[in-house]
Amino acid sequence: MKPAPKRKKILLLLVILAVLVLAGSPLLAPTPLSIGEILRFEKGGLDAQIFWDLRLPRVCLAFLAGAGLAVGGMAFQAVFRNPLATPFTLGVSSGASFGAALYVYLGIAFSVLGLPGVSIFAFIGGTCSILLVYSLTRLKQGFTTATLLLAGVAISFFFSSLILFIQYLGRVTHSFRILRWLMGGLDAVEFDSVLRLLPFVLAGVIALACLVRELNLLTLGDEIATARGMHVPRTKKIIFFATSLMVGGIVSLCGPIGFVGMIVPHICRLLVGPDHRVLLPATLLFGGTFLVLCDALSRSLIAETMIPVGVITALFGAPFFLWLLLSGVFSERS
Repeated sequence: MKPAPKRKKILLLLVILAVLVLAGSPLLAPTPLSIGEILRFEKGGLDAQIFWDLRLPRVCLAFLAGAGLAVGGMAFQAVFRNPLATPFTLGVSSGASFGAALYVYLGIAFSVLGLPGVSIFAFIGGTCSILLVYSLTRLKQGFTTATLLLAGVAISFFFSSLILFIQYLGRVTHSFRILRWLMGGLDAVEFDSVLRLLPFVLAGVIALACLVRELNLLTLGDEIATARGMHVPRTKKIIFFATSLMVGGIVSLCGPIGFVGMIVPHICRLLVGPDHRVLLPATLLFGGTFLVLCDALSRSLIAETMIPVGVITALFGAPFFLWLLLSGVFSERS
């Protein structure tokens, strides 16, 4: 474990990095914006309108989504004691994706209080996935990690097969819209999407922050955690519901953005160590910063074209994951 002063310095550097990225990312684009016009809050100016109504909300949405996905991955990796665990391990992403695919296939269009119908269907699908996994786990005595994992994988494959079935039955335009949604996106106009996502991420992070001691014990094994006086099944249920609902809210608004919840916790463990009292804030800061940088790259890589941010995270995440695998990080921590 790294010395406490060093970990505090790393946390401070992550805070500074997050602030710099949040301040600079909205200005990054093939066509530069006028900083003077932005700072004068000129309502009629095009650059000011692009910055305040499009760029800044998008960056804030990216930071919230990245922070939530990274913290969710950290929590599931502690619960399963598995470096391959992600926020999508228990089928939340597949359920939400099925809800979005069903919405597209039905060809309906509606919104409730400004929330698009596809996001509503996606959240309902993610919630159904959570309830199904929980119900299957309750069929057996206890709330064991193995049962939870197997139920999550089974539900994930089930919803994935339903998505393929819908794509086969649907038209070419339906398949394209579904595929595009599955790539993930950060389409935000003004701060409506940010305000809708904030309660999910805030509630999930606060719940996990109150359980950092329990997360530390879970990484040591259920037997040791029980011997230390922790009620393991109840704690796992709280972590499961808090993380899954947070991730479900993120996926319903942004689509399934992969690799953030797998890669970021590993990087932060290398930086600050495995103690969740420090790991949680580090993961939150770096997860948000990472996705904001990926989004900035998706807006700037090709002029007049925005690449889905899920494509960028996969391009960065897959090679980095292979590097971690070949470098022996997983075997050292197992």
